[in-house]
Amino acid sequence: MAGVRVVRSVDTGSGTARTLGSRQLAAHVTALAGPHPGYRALAQGVRTLLLDGRIPLHTRLPAERELATALAVSRATITAAYDLLREGGYALSRRGSGTWTALPEGETPANVARYQAADGVIDLAMAAPSAPAAELAAAFELAGPELACHAASNGYHPLGLPELRAAVAERYTRRGLPTLPEQILITTGAQSAVSLVVGLLGRPGDRALVESPSYPNALDAVRHAGLRITPVPVTEDGWDIELLECTLRQTAPRLAYLIPDFQNPTGALMSTEQRTRLLRAARATGTWLLIDETMAEMTLSAPAPAPFASLAHQGESEQIITVGSLSKTHWGGLRTGWVRAGSRLINELAALRIHVDLAPSLLDQVLAKTLLPGMDDVLRERLPRLRERRDALAASLARHLPEWRWQLPSGGLSLWVDLGRPVAGALAQAAPAHGVNIQPGSRFAADAGTHEHRLRIPFVHDPETAEEAVRRLAATLDAGLPAFAGEQNRPHWVA
Repeated sequence: MAGVRVVRSVDTGSGTARTLGSRQLAAHVTALAGPHPGYRALAQGVRTLLLDGRIPLHTRLPAERELATALAVSRATITAAYDLLREGGYALSRRGSGTWTALPEGETPANVARYQAADGVIDLAMAAPSAPAAELAAAFELAGPELACHAASNGYHPLGLPELRAAVAERYTRRGLPTLPEQILITTGAQSAVSLVVGLLGRPGDRALVESPSYPNALDAVRHAGLRITPVPVTEDGWDIELLECTLRQTAPRLAYLIPDFQNPTGALMSTEQRTRLLRAARATGTWLLIDETMAEMTLSAPAPAPFASLAHQGESEQIITVGSLSKTHWGGLRTGWVRAGSRLINELAALRIHVDLAPSLLDQVLAKTLLPGMDDVLRERLPRLRERRDALAASLARHLPEWRWQLPSGGLSLWVDLGRPVAGALAQAAPAHGVNIQPGSRFAADAGTHEHRLRIPFVHDPETAEEAVRRLAATLDAGLPAFAGEQNRPHWVA
């Protein structure tokens, strides 16, 4: 679904609110509730958009008469819907100022990370492994004296610690993509890298091509920047490269955000031929390619892919920006990511990031620099265990939920499961009462209302925990699912 476009700002008396056009809100609500929603469906649609982060807080809603015209319903329907939103705490009104979005006490929109699994609840919302404990402990021992050597400095490195930039560049070179330290910017995780790139290259109203489904937080970053999303489908079988080429030609997007290596959440791996054709098409349209390689080294039963940019010919490589991190190979608690791009763009990104966080944590960078040389050793130990966990999760699903379908991915961290019917939202809403948190497929959708028959189920837990999680999902289904009333009760953070 295209991001909600903010058209102007108003003073509500409680800060700056943004105004949402009637046709824009009508289009988004129609996608959720149908072309002529009743007042309850309309109120629920607005609440879902707000909680899913697709309407910002303190956004002024359209005037009642304008929205009634856009939706082809009576003004009384809009009045009743706005009254319902106000009663629930999802809207505030002031005479002469209009109505704008709000949240009741205790609620948080989906794009605000407040998620914490309760005790005893198995977390299937996070596709993130635990840390390699021995290697992390050894890295701390080595990092201590080195960190002390930096104590005399101010500790700020807007481009990143020079030694870490060199280590990341060396890793790319070893993987087949010659890289200089000047082509690396260290960031606070890959999500920070994506947000920086989108913020630098995109302008409100620009088109951005994305996969659907895709990584939700990256989609949120694109929407937040005000770009118009153009989705292209991807399945476990991969990409329709002809459709991808056609979409590039027809829309000429400013940038394209893609995950060609064990795509999150489908696990698909883009072939060399498809990558070559994509590069050729992007060069013809002048589209920046933002390539997320966070999963690139999580290979379970396929050869490790070379960096996407290694296939570029001269003139194409400047259009490719690669992001990566240590969150999947090592640990999400180690907030270290990076951007690989041309040195000029790296400097522009560094200038932009100063307005956000000045520089990444020096402690994390010293740890990352210590861990990187031993990455192959970590992967040799980690990948076979993940392969066993993938197979164990698949076996548990086959035992307890034989009607569900999936394909074993050759890499990544999760299964993209077809439930056979559109109940993912209702299941995700009911599952916490049975002791498990799960993300519905709609959370990964670029278009609202799609992938409701899918779940992303990570295989990061040990086989016993995975077995129990699947038992709990089956018990949730056996208990009967309530009528799905939106996504307000699902987890609000996904990795």
